Amino acid sequence: QSIKISRTRDFFERQPNPVSGANVIVRNSSGMEFTFVESASGEYVTDNFQPEINELYSLTIELDGNVYSAEETLKPVVALDFIEQNNEGGFSGEDIELKAFYTDPEGIENYYLFKFFAPFLAFPDFSVFDDEFNDGNQIFGLFSEEDLEPGMEVTIQLNGISRDYYNFLEILLAQAGSAGGPFETQPATVRGNIKNENDDEELIFGYFGLSEVDEIIYTIQ
Repeated sequence: QSIKISRTRDFFERQPNPVSGANVIVRNSSGMEFTFVESASGEYVTDNFQPEINELYSLTIELDGNVYSAEETLKPVVALDFIEQNNEGGFSGEDIELKAFYTDPEGIENYYLFKFFAPFLAFPDFSVFDDEFNDGNQIFGLFSEEDLEPGMEVTIQLNGISRDYYNFLEILLAQAGSAGGPFETQPATVRGNIKNENDDEELIFGYFGLSEVDEIIYTIQ
């Protein structure tokens, strides 16, 4: 498991701004501590974390005299059922399109995060779903890119997430894809679950999340 910490930077700066020298600890509801040690600049890892479904975990980060904290529950997720490929997808009808099907558990409020990793993408393609109108049904996440070609491997991940994490990502994805781009005045502040215990006014851009993940590596036919 890993936790990445960085500072925001100007829009046109290409290099990330990682944070080194932080003390990072995660605790479960029984007080058991898991220390994340810096392995590379801004990335903190551990090899003894013991994940438990529906367990509440708290994050504490000590940095430059400040204490940052967050809480989140590790949510379960169902398995992916199968992948369906359509070679006549997209607006042009010529793009390769993948549908990743899963079956939502009936009578349980669930929230999902899909991640699609392809060789030509610098970052994975994200999408989020809830089951408000699909409770108990088989539904799918969709991935379509004109650069997909036969023989390529696409990694598909389905994450179980909390309602708060879903709300955070939904606002973030909506604003990232808005017509006005990054320089438009945003209609809502994107605020995660991390707070500065020493300064309630500091806006922390990010989220401490835990998810069970189901993964399929699919080869384009």
